[in-house]
Amino acid sequence: MSQSSVDIASPVTVRRTLRVNGLWVLLALIAVMALLPLAASPYALLLMLPFVGYGIALLGFNLLFGTTGLLSFGHALFLGVGAYTAAALTSKFGILSFELILIAAALLSALVSLVIGMLCVRYTRIFFGMLTLAFGMLFHSFLFKFYAVTGGDQGMRVLRPLLLGMEWRGGKTAFLTGPFYYYALILFALLGLAMWRITQSPFGLHLRAIRENAGKAAYVGVEIFRMRLAAFVISAVYGGIGGTILAVTTGLADPELAYWTHSGNLVFMAVLGGSGTFAGPAIGALVFVVLQDFVMAVTQYWRFVMGSVLVLLVIFMPQGLAGTIGYLVARRDGEG
Repeated sequence: MSQSSVDIASPVTVRRTLRVNGLWVLLALIAVMALLPLAASPYALLLMLPFVGYGIALLGFNLLFGTTGLLSFGHALFLGVGAYTAAALTSKFGILSFELILIAAALLSALVSLVIGMLCVRYTRIFFGMLTLAFGMLFHSFLFKFYAVTGGDQGMRVLRPLLLGMEWRGGKTAFLTGPFYYYALILFALLGLAMWRITQSPFGLHLRAIRENAGKAAYVGVEIFRMRLAAFVISAVYGGIGGTILAVTTGLADPELAYWTHSGNLVFMAVLGGSGTFAGPAIGALVFVVLQDFVMAVTQYWRFVMGSVLVLLVIFMPQGLAGTIGYLVARRDGEG
């Protein structure tokens, strides 16, 4: 193989190419989801709503992990914040406007993450991961033990919200697979566009510089602490919004949303799709949701199967699905 072929197929070139095409891949995926109601069953559409919730959360998680290089093992905490915000506002305070719920979830997630992040982002690698895990477990314990406030292991009910101030008729399934489905997709697209602008801005460039070499970035004037904290807060806001969609879909805010295994699922999705790419984590969320549903339907040992998939992925496809496909495409073009 020629030197030019090697250069074209290099991981750096693949990452650059996928950054350019990542937004279009994400929007194309959302467009396919928008056409799905024409052919899919109501169950399939209900299955896609968790994908949208996880997809939004992973846009933020990937800013922290893939762009900044900080791996959080407690990121499900913010999905829990969003879910319980929706539950409290709808069932305890009677606020049903979904727009107000989203704003409240985003603001509360930002506030919580600001407090936690001011401690966590001072550290990197395993120390950052362990601190986020610790805060996640503390939050889960709070949700689980304070029954009078959170409902304990029973969780809190999430009432059907109003979309754009309008009350939609029909049963729960009709609401979720109709107006709420398209509302969530549009929200996913808008947040995807916003995240694309963030990653392509000078702020995103600073985050990538921090990921590659924090010492050199600090030497040229990048404010490491402030940039990491900003990335942590933004990722938490996306997590809170994603958690809100998950809670409305199930009609319940459950403590398990904030459990450490749920944080592990987020990491699994990001790695599965390819954390080094823009659209990769969203692809990973889709594959994870569909695969988990299929495996759970055929065997009670679904955790063993999902764990085996993760092991094989790390060994044979360390760049994830999107990264591997991009590498193969770049290699084919280089050989052509």
